[in-house]
Amino acid sequence: MKRLLAIAISIGTLLFAAAASAALVRIENLVLTADGGFTPRTLPRNSFAPISFEGHANLKAVDGGLPSAVRQIVLDFDRDGRLSTAGLPVCDPATLVEATPAEARTRCSKAVVGSGRVDAMIGLSGGATTASSPLTIFNGPRQAGHPTAVLHARTTSPAVQTFVITVPIERRPGEFRYRATIDVPPIAAGMGSLTHINATIGRRYRFAGSKRSYVSARCSDNVLRTHGRLTFADDLVIDGSIDRACTFR
Repeated sequence: MKRLLAIAISIGTLLFAAAASAALVRIENLVLTADGGFTPRTLPRNSFAPISFEGHANLKAVDGGLPSAVRQIVLDFDRDGRLSTAGLPVCDPATLVEATPAEARTRCSKAVVGSGRVDAMIGLSGGATTASSPLTIFNGPRQAGHPTAVLHARTTSPAVQTFVITVPIERRPGEFRYRATIDVPPIAAGMGSLTHINATIGRRYRFAGSKRSYVSARCSDNVLRTHGRLTFADDLVIDGSIDRACTFR
């Protein structure tokens, strides 16, 4: 049975977090720090308005070694958030295989919806090394009627490895409108662990003569809520929700 630890912080809080201070969680040998924010903080009560958000998270082992590898991240987004992809160009993941970050952004420039950076620690016999890559987020092809996002990164140390991850974004009834599931592939043949990620997400575009935004939100009850669940290679599960205040106009 997986070890389930309920906490009031998750990667999902990056999307609707207050920018006042960073969150820090220590569980056994693992330390997670996360911070982020969204703009604007004042939103309509009954209609949706464009927003942009940014966030970052860091993972490290208390003993200085390789932290446990993240295997899956599941994010649930508040019903007061909305995703719009109608008329937004789509990036075919097949076009990104073996592409450098610059090539990926050139091939699917009109489908870019976010960017950032990812870092990983790689354990080698001669000691650990760090791999880093720009992160690009594209609007992906629909799957089973749902939108997707395509994440692209490419590391060159200790060897070249290209990551093209299709993330299904499922619309759901109830408290949370969307669920995004990110399956994190093995890094460096299983010798690597994710240690840092940051991203800024937001895209304004026009379709059918109207202005649109990839992400929008409203403030119907003064709260924007997110839920996140991280599953690690050692069966550790971090699961939690957080509420952040918004102001309606």
